[in-house]
Amino acid sequence: MASFGLTRLVDWALVEQKNDPSFADIWEELNYRGLVHVSTDAAELKTLLAGPPITFYCGFDPTAPSLHLGNLVQILVMRRLQLAGHKPLGLVGGSTGLIGDPRPTAERTLNTRETVAEWVGYLSAQVARFLSFEGDNAARMVNNLDWTAPLSAIDFLRDVGKYFRVGTMLKKDAVSARLNSDAGISYTEFSYQILQGMDFLELYRTYGCVLQTGGSDQWGNLTSGTDLIHRAEHASVHAIGTPLITNSDGTKFGKSEGNAVWLDPALTSPYAFYQFWLNTDDADVVERLKIFTFLTRDDLERLERAVEAEPFRREAQRTLAFEVTSLVHGVAATEAAIAAAGALFGQGELAELDAETLGAAVAELPSAKATAATSVVQALLDTGLVSSLGEARRAIGQGGVYLNNEKVADDTATLEGSELAGGFAVLRRGKKTLAGVTFS
Repeated sequence: MASFGLTRLVDWALVEQKNDPSFADIWEELNYRGLVHVSTDAAELKTLLAGPPITFYCGFDPTAPSLHLGNLVQILVMRRLQLAGHKPLGLVGGSTGLIGDPRPTAERTLNTRETVAEWVGYLSAQVARFLSFEGDNAARMVNNLDWTAPLSAIDFLRDVGKYFRVGTMLKKDAVSARLNSDAGISYTEFSYQILQGMDFLELYRTYGCVLQTGGSDQWGNLTSGTDLIHRAEHASVHAIGTPLITNSDGTKFGKSEGNAVWLDPALTSPYAFYQFWLNTDDADVVERLKIFTFLTRDDLERLERAVEAEPFRREAQRTLAFEVTSLVHGVAATEAAIAAAGALFGQGELAELDAETLGAAVAELPSAKATAATSVVQALLDTGLVSSLGEARRAIGQGGVYLNNEKVADDTATLEGSELAGGFAVLRRGKKTLAGVTFS
């Protein structure tokens, strides 16, 4: 696992300079960016967020060793609220991660305590990178295991469980979906909403926290906390649920060939991360810019016009990819990813790329293993750039084959001398069809 989070890459002073004066009305700003799908009383929230600084929180369960793009939505909402002067609590669920919130179809596989504790460390570092821990509205990281572990089962039932009504719990979307499935639901996962509600109560009592943010798919869990505080403390607190982001064609956002797009560079390389954003559809790019960047409204409107007038230039996509990759991985890694993409298509020197960046780029291509003695013809076939040896020879004869951006003129040529940093070489047929070779 990479040492993600040990270095703060985001210069938030520059981010603040890029923001509109509209951050003075953060409620309106969140709505403008499409970040409010459901909430408690909107008028009260607008007044609350326009007043003196409040404390709010968002929770992240360690169900994997890294956060993903869905989590990034929540992190950036936290940062927007902090930029508006409010005080964030980043909660990583050392206890709720041991239970798992109910999935729509089946029980979660419970991870070991040691694994969950390790992942708590990873996720805490990731969340912390995007928040400021200085100033009057400094952020704080918390772990719900700290107040859950000392609690006995009897105390939990007497002090917390008595406030929950089973009928209300059964109506929660996540619970009702499971009750109507073949898998049913265990008491363990059924109780998850109580644990999350208890988190809000604890943060309310300890830090005066009056707002929780999260995804709209968690709305039942979010309102468990607001209801619990109302019953136990006779106080009104609030929740905001962000929309679940989908692509314009209805497919799930944040998936790259079946795999989640992770924030940890060891799981999704900066090159693959950049390419994911670069490939955003025209119909989705403006919405993504609003949600995932801190560009001003003037910039957003200009890019929206560019999509309509000159979509072939893909200025909005290039801006989106640069902004989000820089935010998550830093400007240096982003520039390296851009240089790698250019070099792959003959617009730079492949030999100048470092082994890690080149390896990440090659990993995104069709590839095959080879040795220095392997012929270029055979490598073309093995990588799938051609369907036969005869086709490979014809492609070379027509001047359409390149090895590390050098045209291959001889159909008897081998890969000897083509090994680049990290043990890779790049084959290209025509202008855009690429494949990687890994030397063994």
